[in-house]
Amino acid sequence: MIASFEPTVSKIVRNVSRVILGKEATIRMVMAAFLSRGHVLLEDVPGVGKTVLGRALALSLGLGFKRIQFTPDLLPTDVTGLNIYDRNTGSFQFMEGPVFTDFLLADEINRATPRTQSALLEAMGENQISVDGQTHPLSPFFFVLATQNPIEYEGTFTLPEAQLDRFMVRVQIGYPDPKTEQKVILDQKVSHPLSALESVVDQSEVEDLLGIPRTIVISEAVAAYIVKIVHATRSHPSLLLGASPRGSIALMRIASVLAMMEGRDHMLPDDVKACVHSVLGHRVIQTTESKIRRETTRDILDDVLSKTAVV
Repeated sequence: MIASFEPTVSKIVRNVSRVILGKEATIRMVMAAFLSRGHVLLEDVPGVGKTVLGRALALSLGLGFKRIQFTPDLLPTDVTGLNIYDRNTGSFQFMEGPVFTDFLLADEINRATPRTQSALLEAMGENQISVDGQTHPLSPFFFVLATQNPIEYEGTFTLPEAQLDRFMVRVQIGYPDPKTEQKVILDQKVSHPLSALESVVDQSEVEDLLGIPRTIVISEAVAAYIVKIVHATRSHPSLLLGASPRGSIALMRIASVLAMMEGRDHMLPDDVKACVHSVLGHRVIQTTESKIRRETTRDILDDVLSKTAVV
C-alpha cells in the first residue's frame, strides 16, 4: 500500500493542476491537509481560483461538494440544519444543512458572525454536529476548505483563535506568472476546464490513502525536533502567543504525508521544515512591538528555524 501512495497522490495532483495552473505546491499542501484529516484556510485575494481549487479536488477524488456563501445574516442553522415540525407524523424531523457533505467550501468565512462561524467548530473538531441535544455524524471524508480575503476588512469578523486553531494549514494561491495567465485565458475561451474534469480515484482508494500515513516511521529525534520548534514559538520575543500542542500534532501529521508524497516511509527534518509556515503561521500572535517593526510571522518562523538545531 505504501508503494502506491505517491503515484496515486501525484495522479490526483496532476488532475487538479489541469485547472489550477502553475500552483502544484499549493495543491500538494491542500491535499496533504485532507489526507491528514485536517482542514484548510485559503487566504487570498478574489479571482485567483480558491473556489475552483475546492471543486477540482472534490471532483478528482469522486467526493461530494457543497458551498456556503458566508454573509452577516447567515444563521448557525443555515450551516448545520434544523428540526422542523412535520404535521403528518406529529413529530420533528431533522433537515440536514450543507455541512452534510464530503467537501464543504466555506466561502468568505470571515463575513459571517462569530456565532455562525462557531457552528463549524464541532464539525471540524469532532466530525459531528449537535442540534437540540441530538448528535448527527458527518461524512468520514468531511473536509472544510474555508476562504477569506486578506485585504478587505469592511463588513468582516475576525476569526477567533479557537477557530483558527481548527485549521490544520493556512495557504495562499497567489497570482500566476504572465505565461501561465496567458494559458489560463486561452483555455477558458470556449468553456471552463473544470467542466471536463473527472475523478481519477474511487472512494475505496480514498479510504486507503487516508489510512496509509498512520504507518509512517517517526524517529524520536524528529519528534523532538518538532517539539523544539513549537516550544521556540512560545518563548520568542516577537510572539505574544506561541503554537499550541494541537500545532505540534498538525506539524507531525502534515510532515508525515509530505514524506510519503516523496515516496518515503519515514519522516525527515526537511519534511517538517517544508510545512512550518503553513501549519504554524496562523497559530501564533505577534507582539505590538513586532508589528511596529513590520515583522511578519514568516520572518519570525524563519528565525525560529534558523535557531533550532536539527537533532
